[in-house]
Amino acid sequence: MDKKYVYMDYAATTFTKPEVLEEMIPYFTENFANPSSKFYSISAQPRMAIDKARERVAKAINAEKDEIYFTAGGSEADNWALKGVAFANKNKGNHIITTAIEHHAITHTCEFLKKHGFEVTYLPVNEEGLISIEDLKNAIKDTTILVSVMFANNEVGSIQPIKEIGEVCRERNVYFHTDAVQAVAHVGVDVKDMNIDMLSMAGHKFYGPKGIGALYIKKGVKIENLIHGGGQEKGRRASTENVPGIVGIGKAIELAVSELEEESKRVSYLRDKLINGLTERIPHVKLNGPRGDKRLPGNVNMCFVGVEGETLLLDLDFEGICASTGSACASGSLDPSHVLLAMGLTHGIAHGSLRLSLGANTTEEEVEYVLDILPQIIKRRREMSPYWEEYLNSLKEGEK
Repeated sequence: MDKKYVYMDYAATTFTKPEVLEEMIPYFTENFANPSSKFYSISAQPRMAIDKARERVAKAINAEKDEIYFTAGGSEADNWALKGVAFANKNKGNHIITTAIEHHAITHTCEFLKKHGFEVTYLPVNEEGLISIEDLKNAIKDTTILVSVMFANNEVGSIQPIKEIGEVCRERNVYFHTDAVQAVAHVGVDVKDMNIDMLSMAGHKFYGPKGIGALYIKKGVKIENLIHGGGQEKGRRASTENVPGIVGIGKAIELAVSELEEESKRVSYLRDKLINGLTERIPHVKLNGPRGDKRLPGNVNMCFVGVEGETLLLDLDFEGICASTGSACASGSLDPSHVLLAMGLTHGIAHGSLRLSLGANTTEEEVEYVLDILPQIIKRRREMSPYWEEYLNSLKEGEK
């Protein structure tokens, strides 16, 4: 391998592409003026740069320019969508519907809202991590004010039936928000065609900078502010604008969408090669999530019976491979993934999960390297595992 490491954690974060950084740099140096300052002309350049970025983001998801609001990231956008709609519409109802496999930016926000008198329904998912449209229809009631379903899961890559969800919400006159942090610029997103009222995104998931995100808010959505103070973002989100970050997310999303079709095919091919190779070379493995078009192009999530996921990460790191056991935001937790448990896996199996996420710099040579190294690690660790021996004995007992 030419590189010192093989990076397979693109779902956690991507690098910032050189073209993006190049466009950002002037706004750290010569074009540094506060865009909200109206009394000198040098503020005009950063103001125009923000407008251009807003147009780029809007075009990427088929929204209107004035429906895009810049945030400090996906988590802020999620918090704003849920809290903002909840508190602005509490006179209409107090019921929110989400799923059992959402990112913690959604689940923890829902727990917060429950403490303030709101009721939350968590839709179950099937073994592939997908919700049932019938379950959604049955969950909506007169007091329902918001449905929040993630576009694609950050751990197992399951892509939800977003357009159908949007249609149900429109028919029932309920706001629909989707956490599309993993989906935007990786799969096609059209907020008009999909009947989406609010959508969250984060720049660092598609080769933009960290610390910048956006919330799409459809015209007419009744929503309170999350951050109060100045009059930035049309009075909706206070804070001096992060001009370099805004420029970066605009350039990054334009670049990513222009390459989406070709890059999706390339990465999907490598994803399937990795999934099929690991399945063929390692016995007793389980692919978590669906195959094909219902899965994010770069997502591979598998469970290896008899092996601890945390131990796998250390072994892989020793071999120069960067991976994850699931959500980067929960990587400090020793508990099994709530996503995998919701999909019906036992604690023992869920503890052996590994997420390998592929991206722009992933090569076929790197995939071959992982296919060579990982089976060796699994074999060695299983030979040391009493759980593996117990598992094999249980299979023998089942055959009697």
